[in-house]
Amino acid sequence: MKAVVQRRYGSAVLGDLDVSVPGQGEVLLEVRAAGVDMGTWHLLSGKPYLLRFLGFGLRGPKCPVPGRDVSGVVAALGPGVTGFAVGDEVFGTCEGSFAEYAVAPVSRLARKPGNVSFTDAAAVPISGGTALQGLRDVEPGQRVLVLGAGGGVGSYGVQIAKALGAHVTGVCSTRKVGMVRSIADEVFDYTAGDFTGAYDLILDCGGNRPLSRLRRAATPRGTIVLVGAETGGAITGGFERALRAAAMNPFVSQKLVMLMSAERADVFDELRVLIEAGEVKPAVERTFPLSEALDAVEHVYSRRSIGKVVVTI
Repeated sequence: MKAVVQRRYGSAVLGDLDVSVPGQGEVLLEVRAAGVDMGTWHLLSGKPYLLRFLGFGLRGPKCPVPGRDVSGVVAALGPGVTGFAVGDEVFGTCEGSFAEYAVAPVSRLARKPGNVSFTDAAAVPISGGTALQGLRDVEPGQRVLVLGAGGGVGSYGVQIAKALGAHVTGVCSTRKVGMVRSIADEVFDYTAGDFTGAYDLILDCGGNRPLSRLRRAATPRGTIVLVGAETGGAITGGFERALRAAAMNPFVSQKLVMLMSAERADVFDELRVLIEAGEVKPAVERTFPLSEALDAVEHVYSRRSIGKVVVTI
């Protein structure tokens, strides 16, 4: 099969690999599309270096094929697999989705929403799942602020918060205002001025606001959810802010959350229900063929993308 092959950090090429055989509780997928998020860039580059010590490989990546978001068709079943059959259309996550075939555990797969394409489905799992888990505390009528609303997690965050009955304000750059305005109740262009107001929950997908600024914008009993960070150095990548939030949390009235989202079938199935109900629509800005997968990753890393980017196979 054709696949993007990465033997060391910072370098990958399109090459040929043998098709893997699914093991216990796994299926072989004929990959139709693979989503791209900032996590893909981190695993390709090996930065921040903290990731290497967290189990992704010290000298080089443990998985030779990048990519995690996936949609496709079940091509073969491993031992012990129930609930899926050859030919089923699915979406979820796996190791190595930048390839014509990939092995995925059924614990991280759900049936593809029937009303969207494989391309749209591949744009959902990690970003949509992260947003959904970050908004568990939202109640109808609350005010929610989404920072980074024009990106992958942020665009899902706005829609999911709306589906939960919240009044949603999105913060984004000028070129993303149009898209965010189409899904949010209010929009702030951060290049023109800072956001105002008091919010019951803040979903920070931007990763560059000081905790003190976020706390001033939250209500006294509000929740602040930190989703990643892209403003730190090569060693920790900005995780210091999340660690400070965790240390501060027991001593303040507000709830400070360092979100560690899980990739699970039940989460993806919740997203399927929201998509089929028309309450969440994947926003795919651009697609790239497998031969240009690294260009897709660089496009996401540049922060030029509006919504999601997908590699089609």
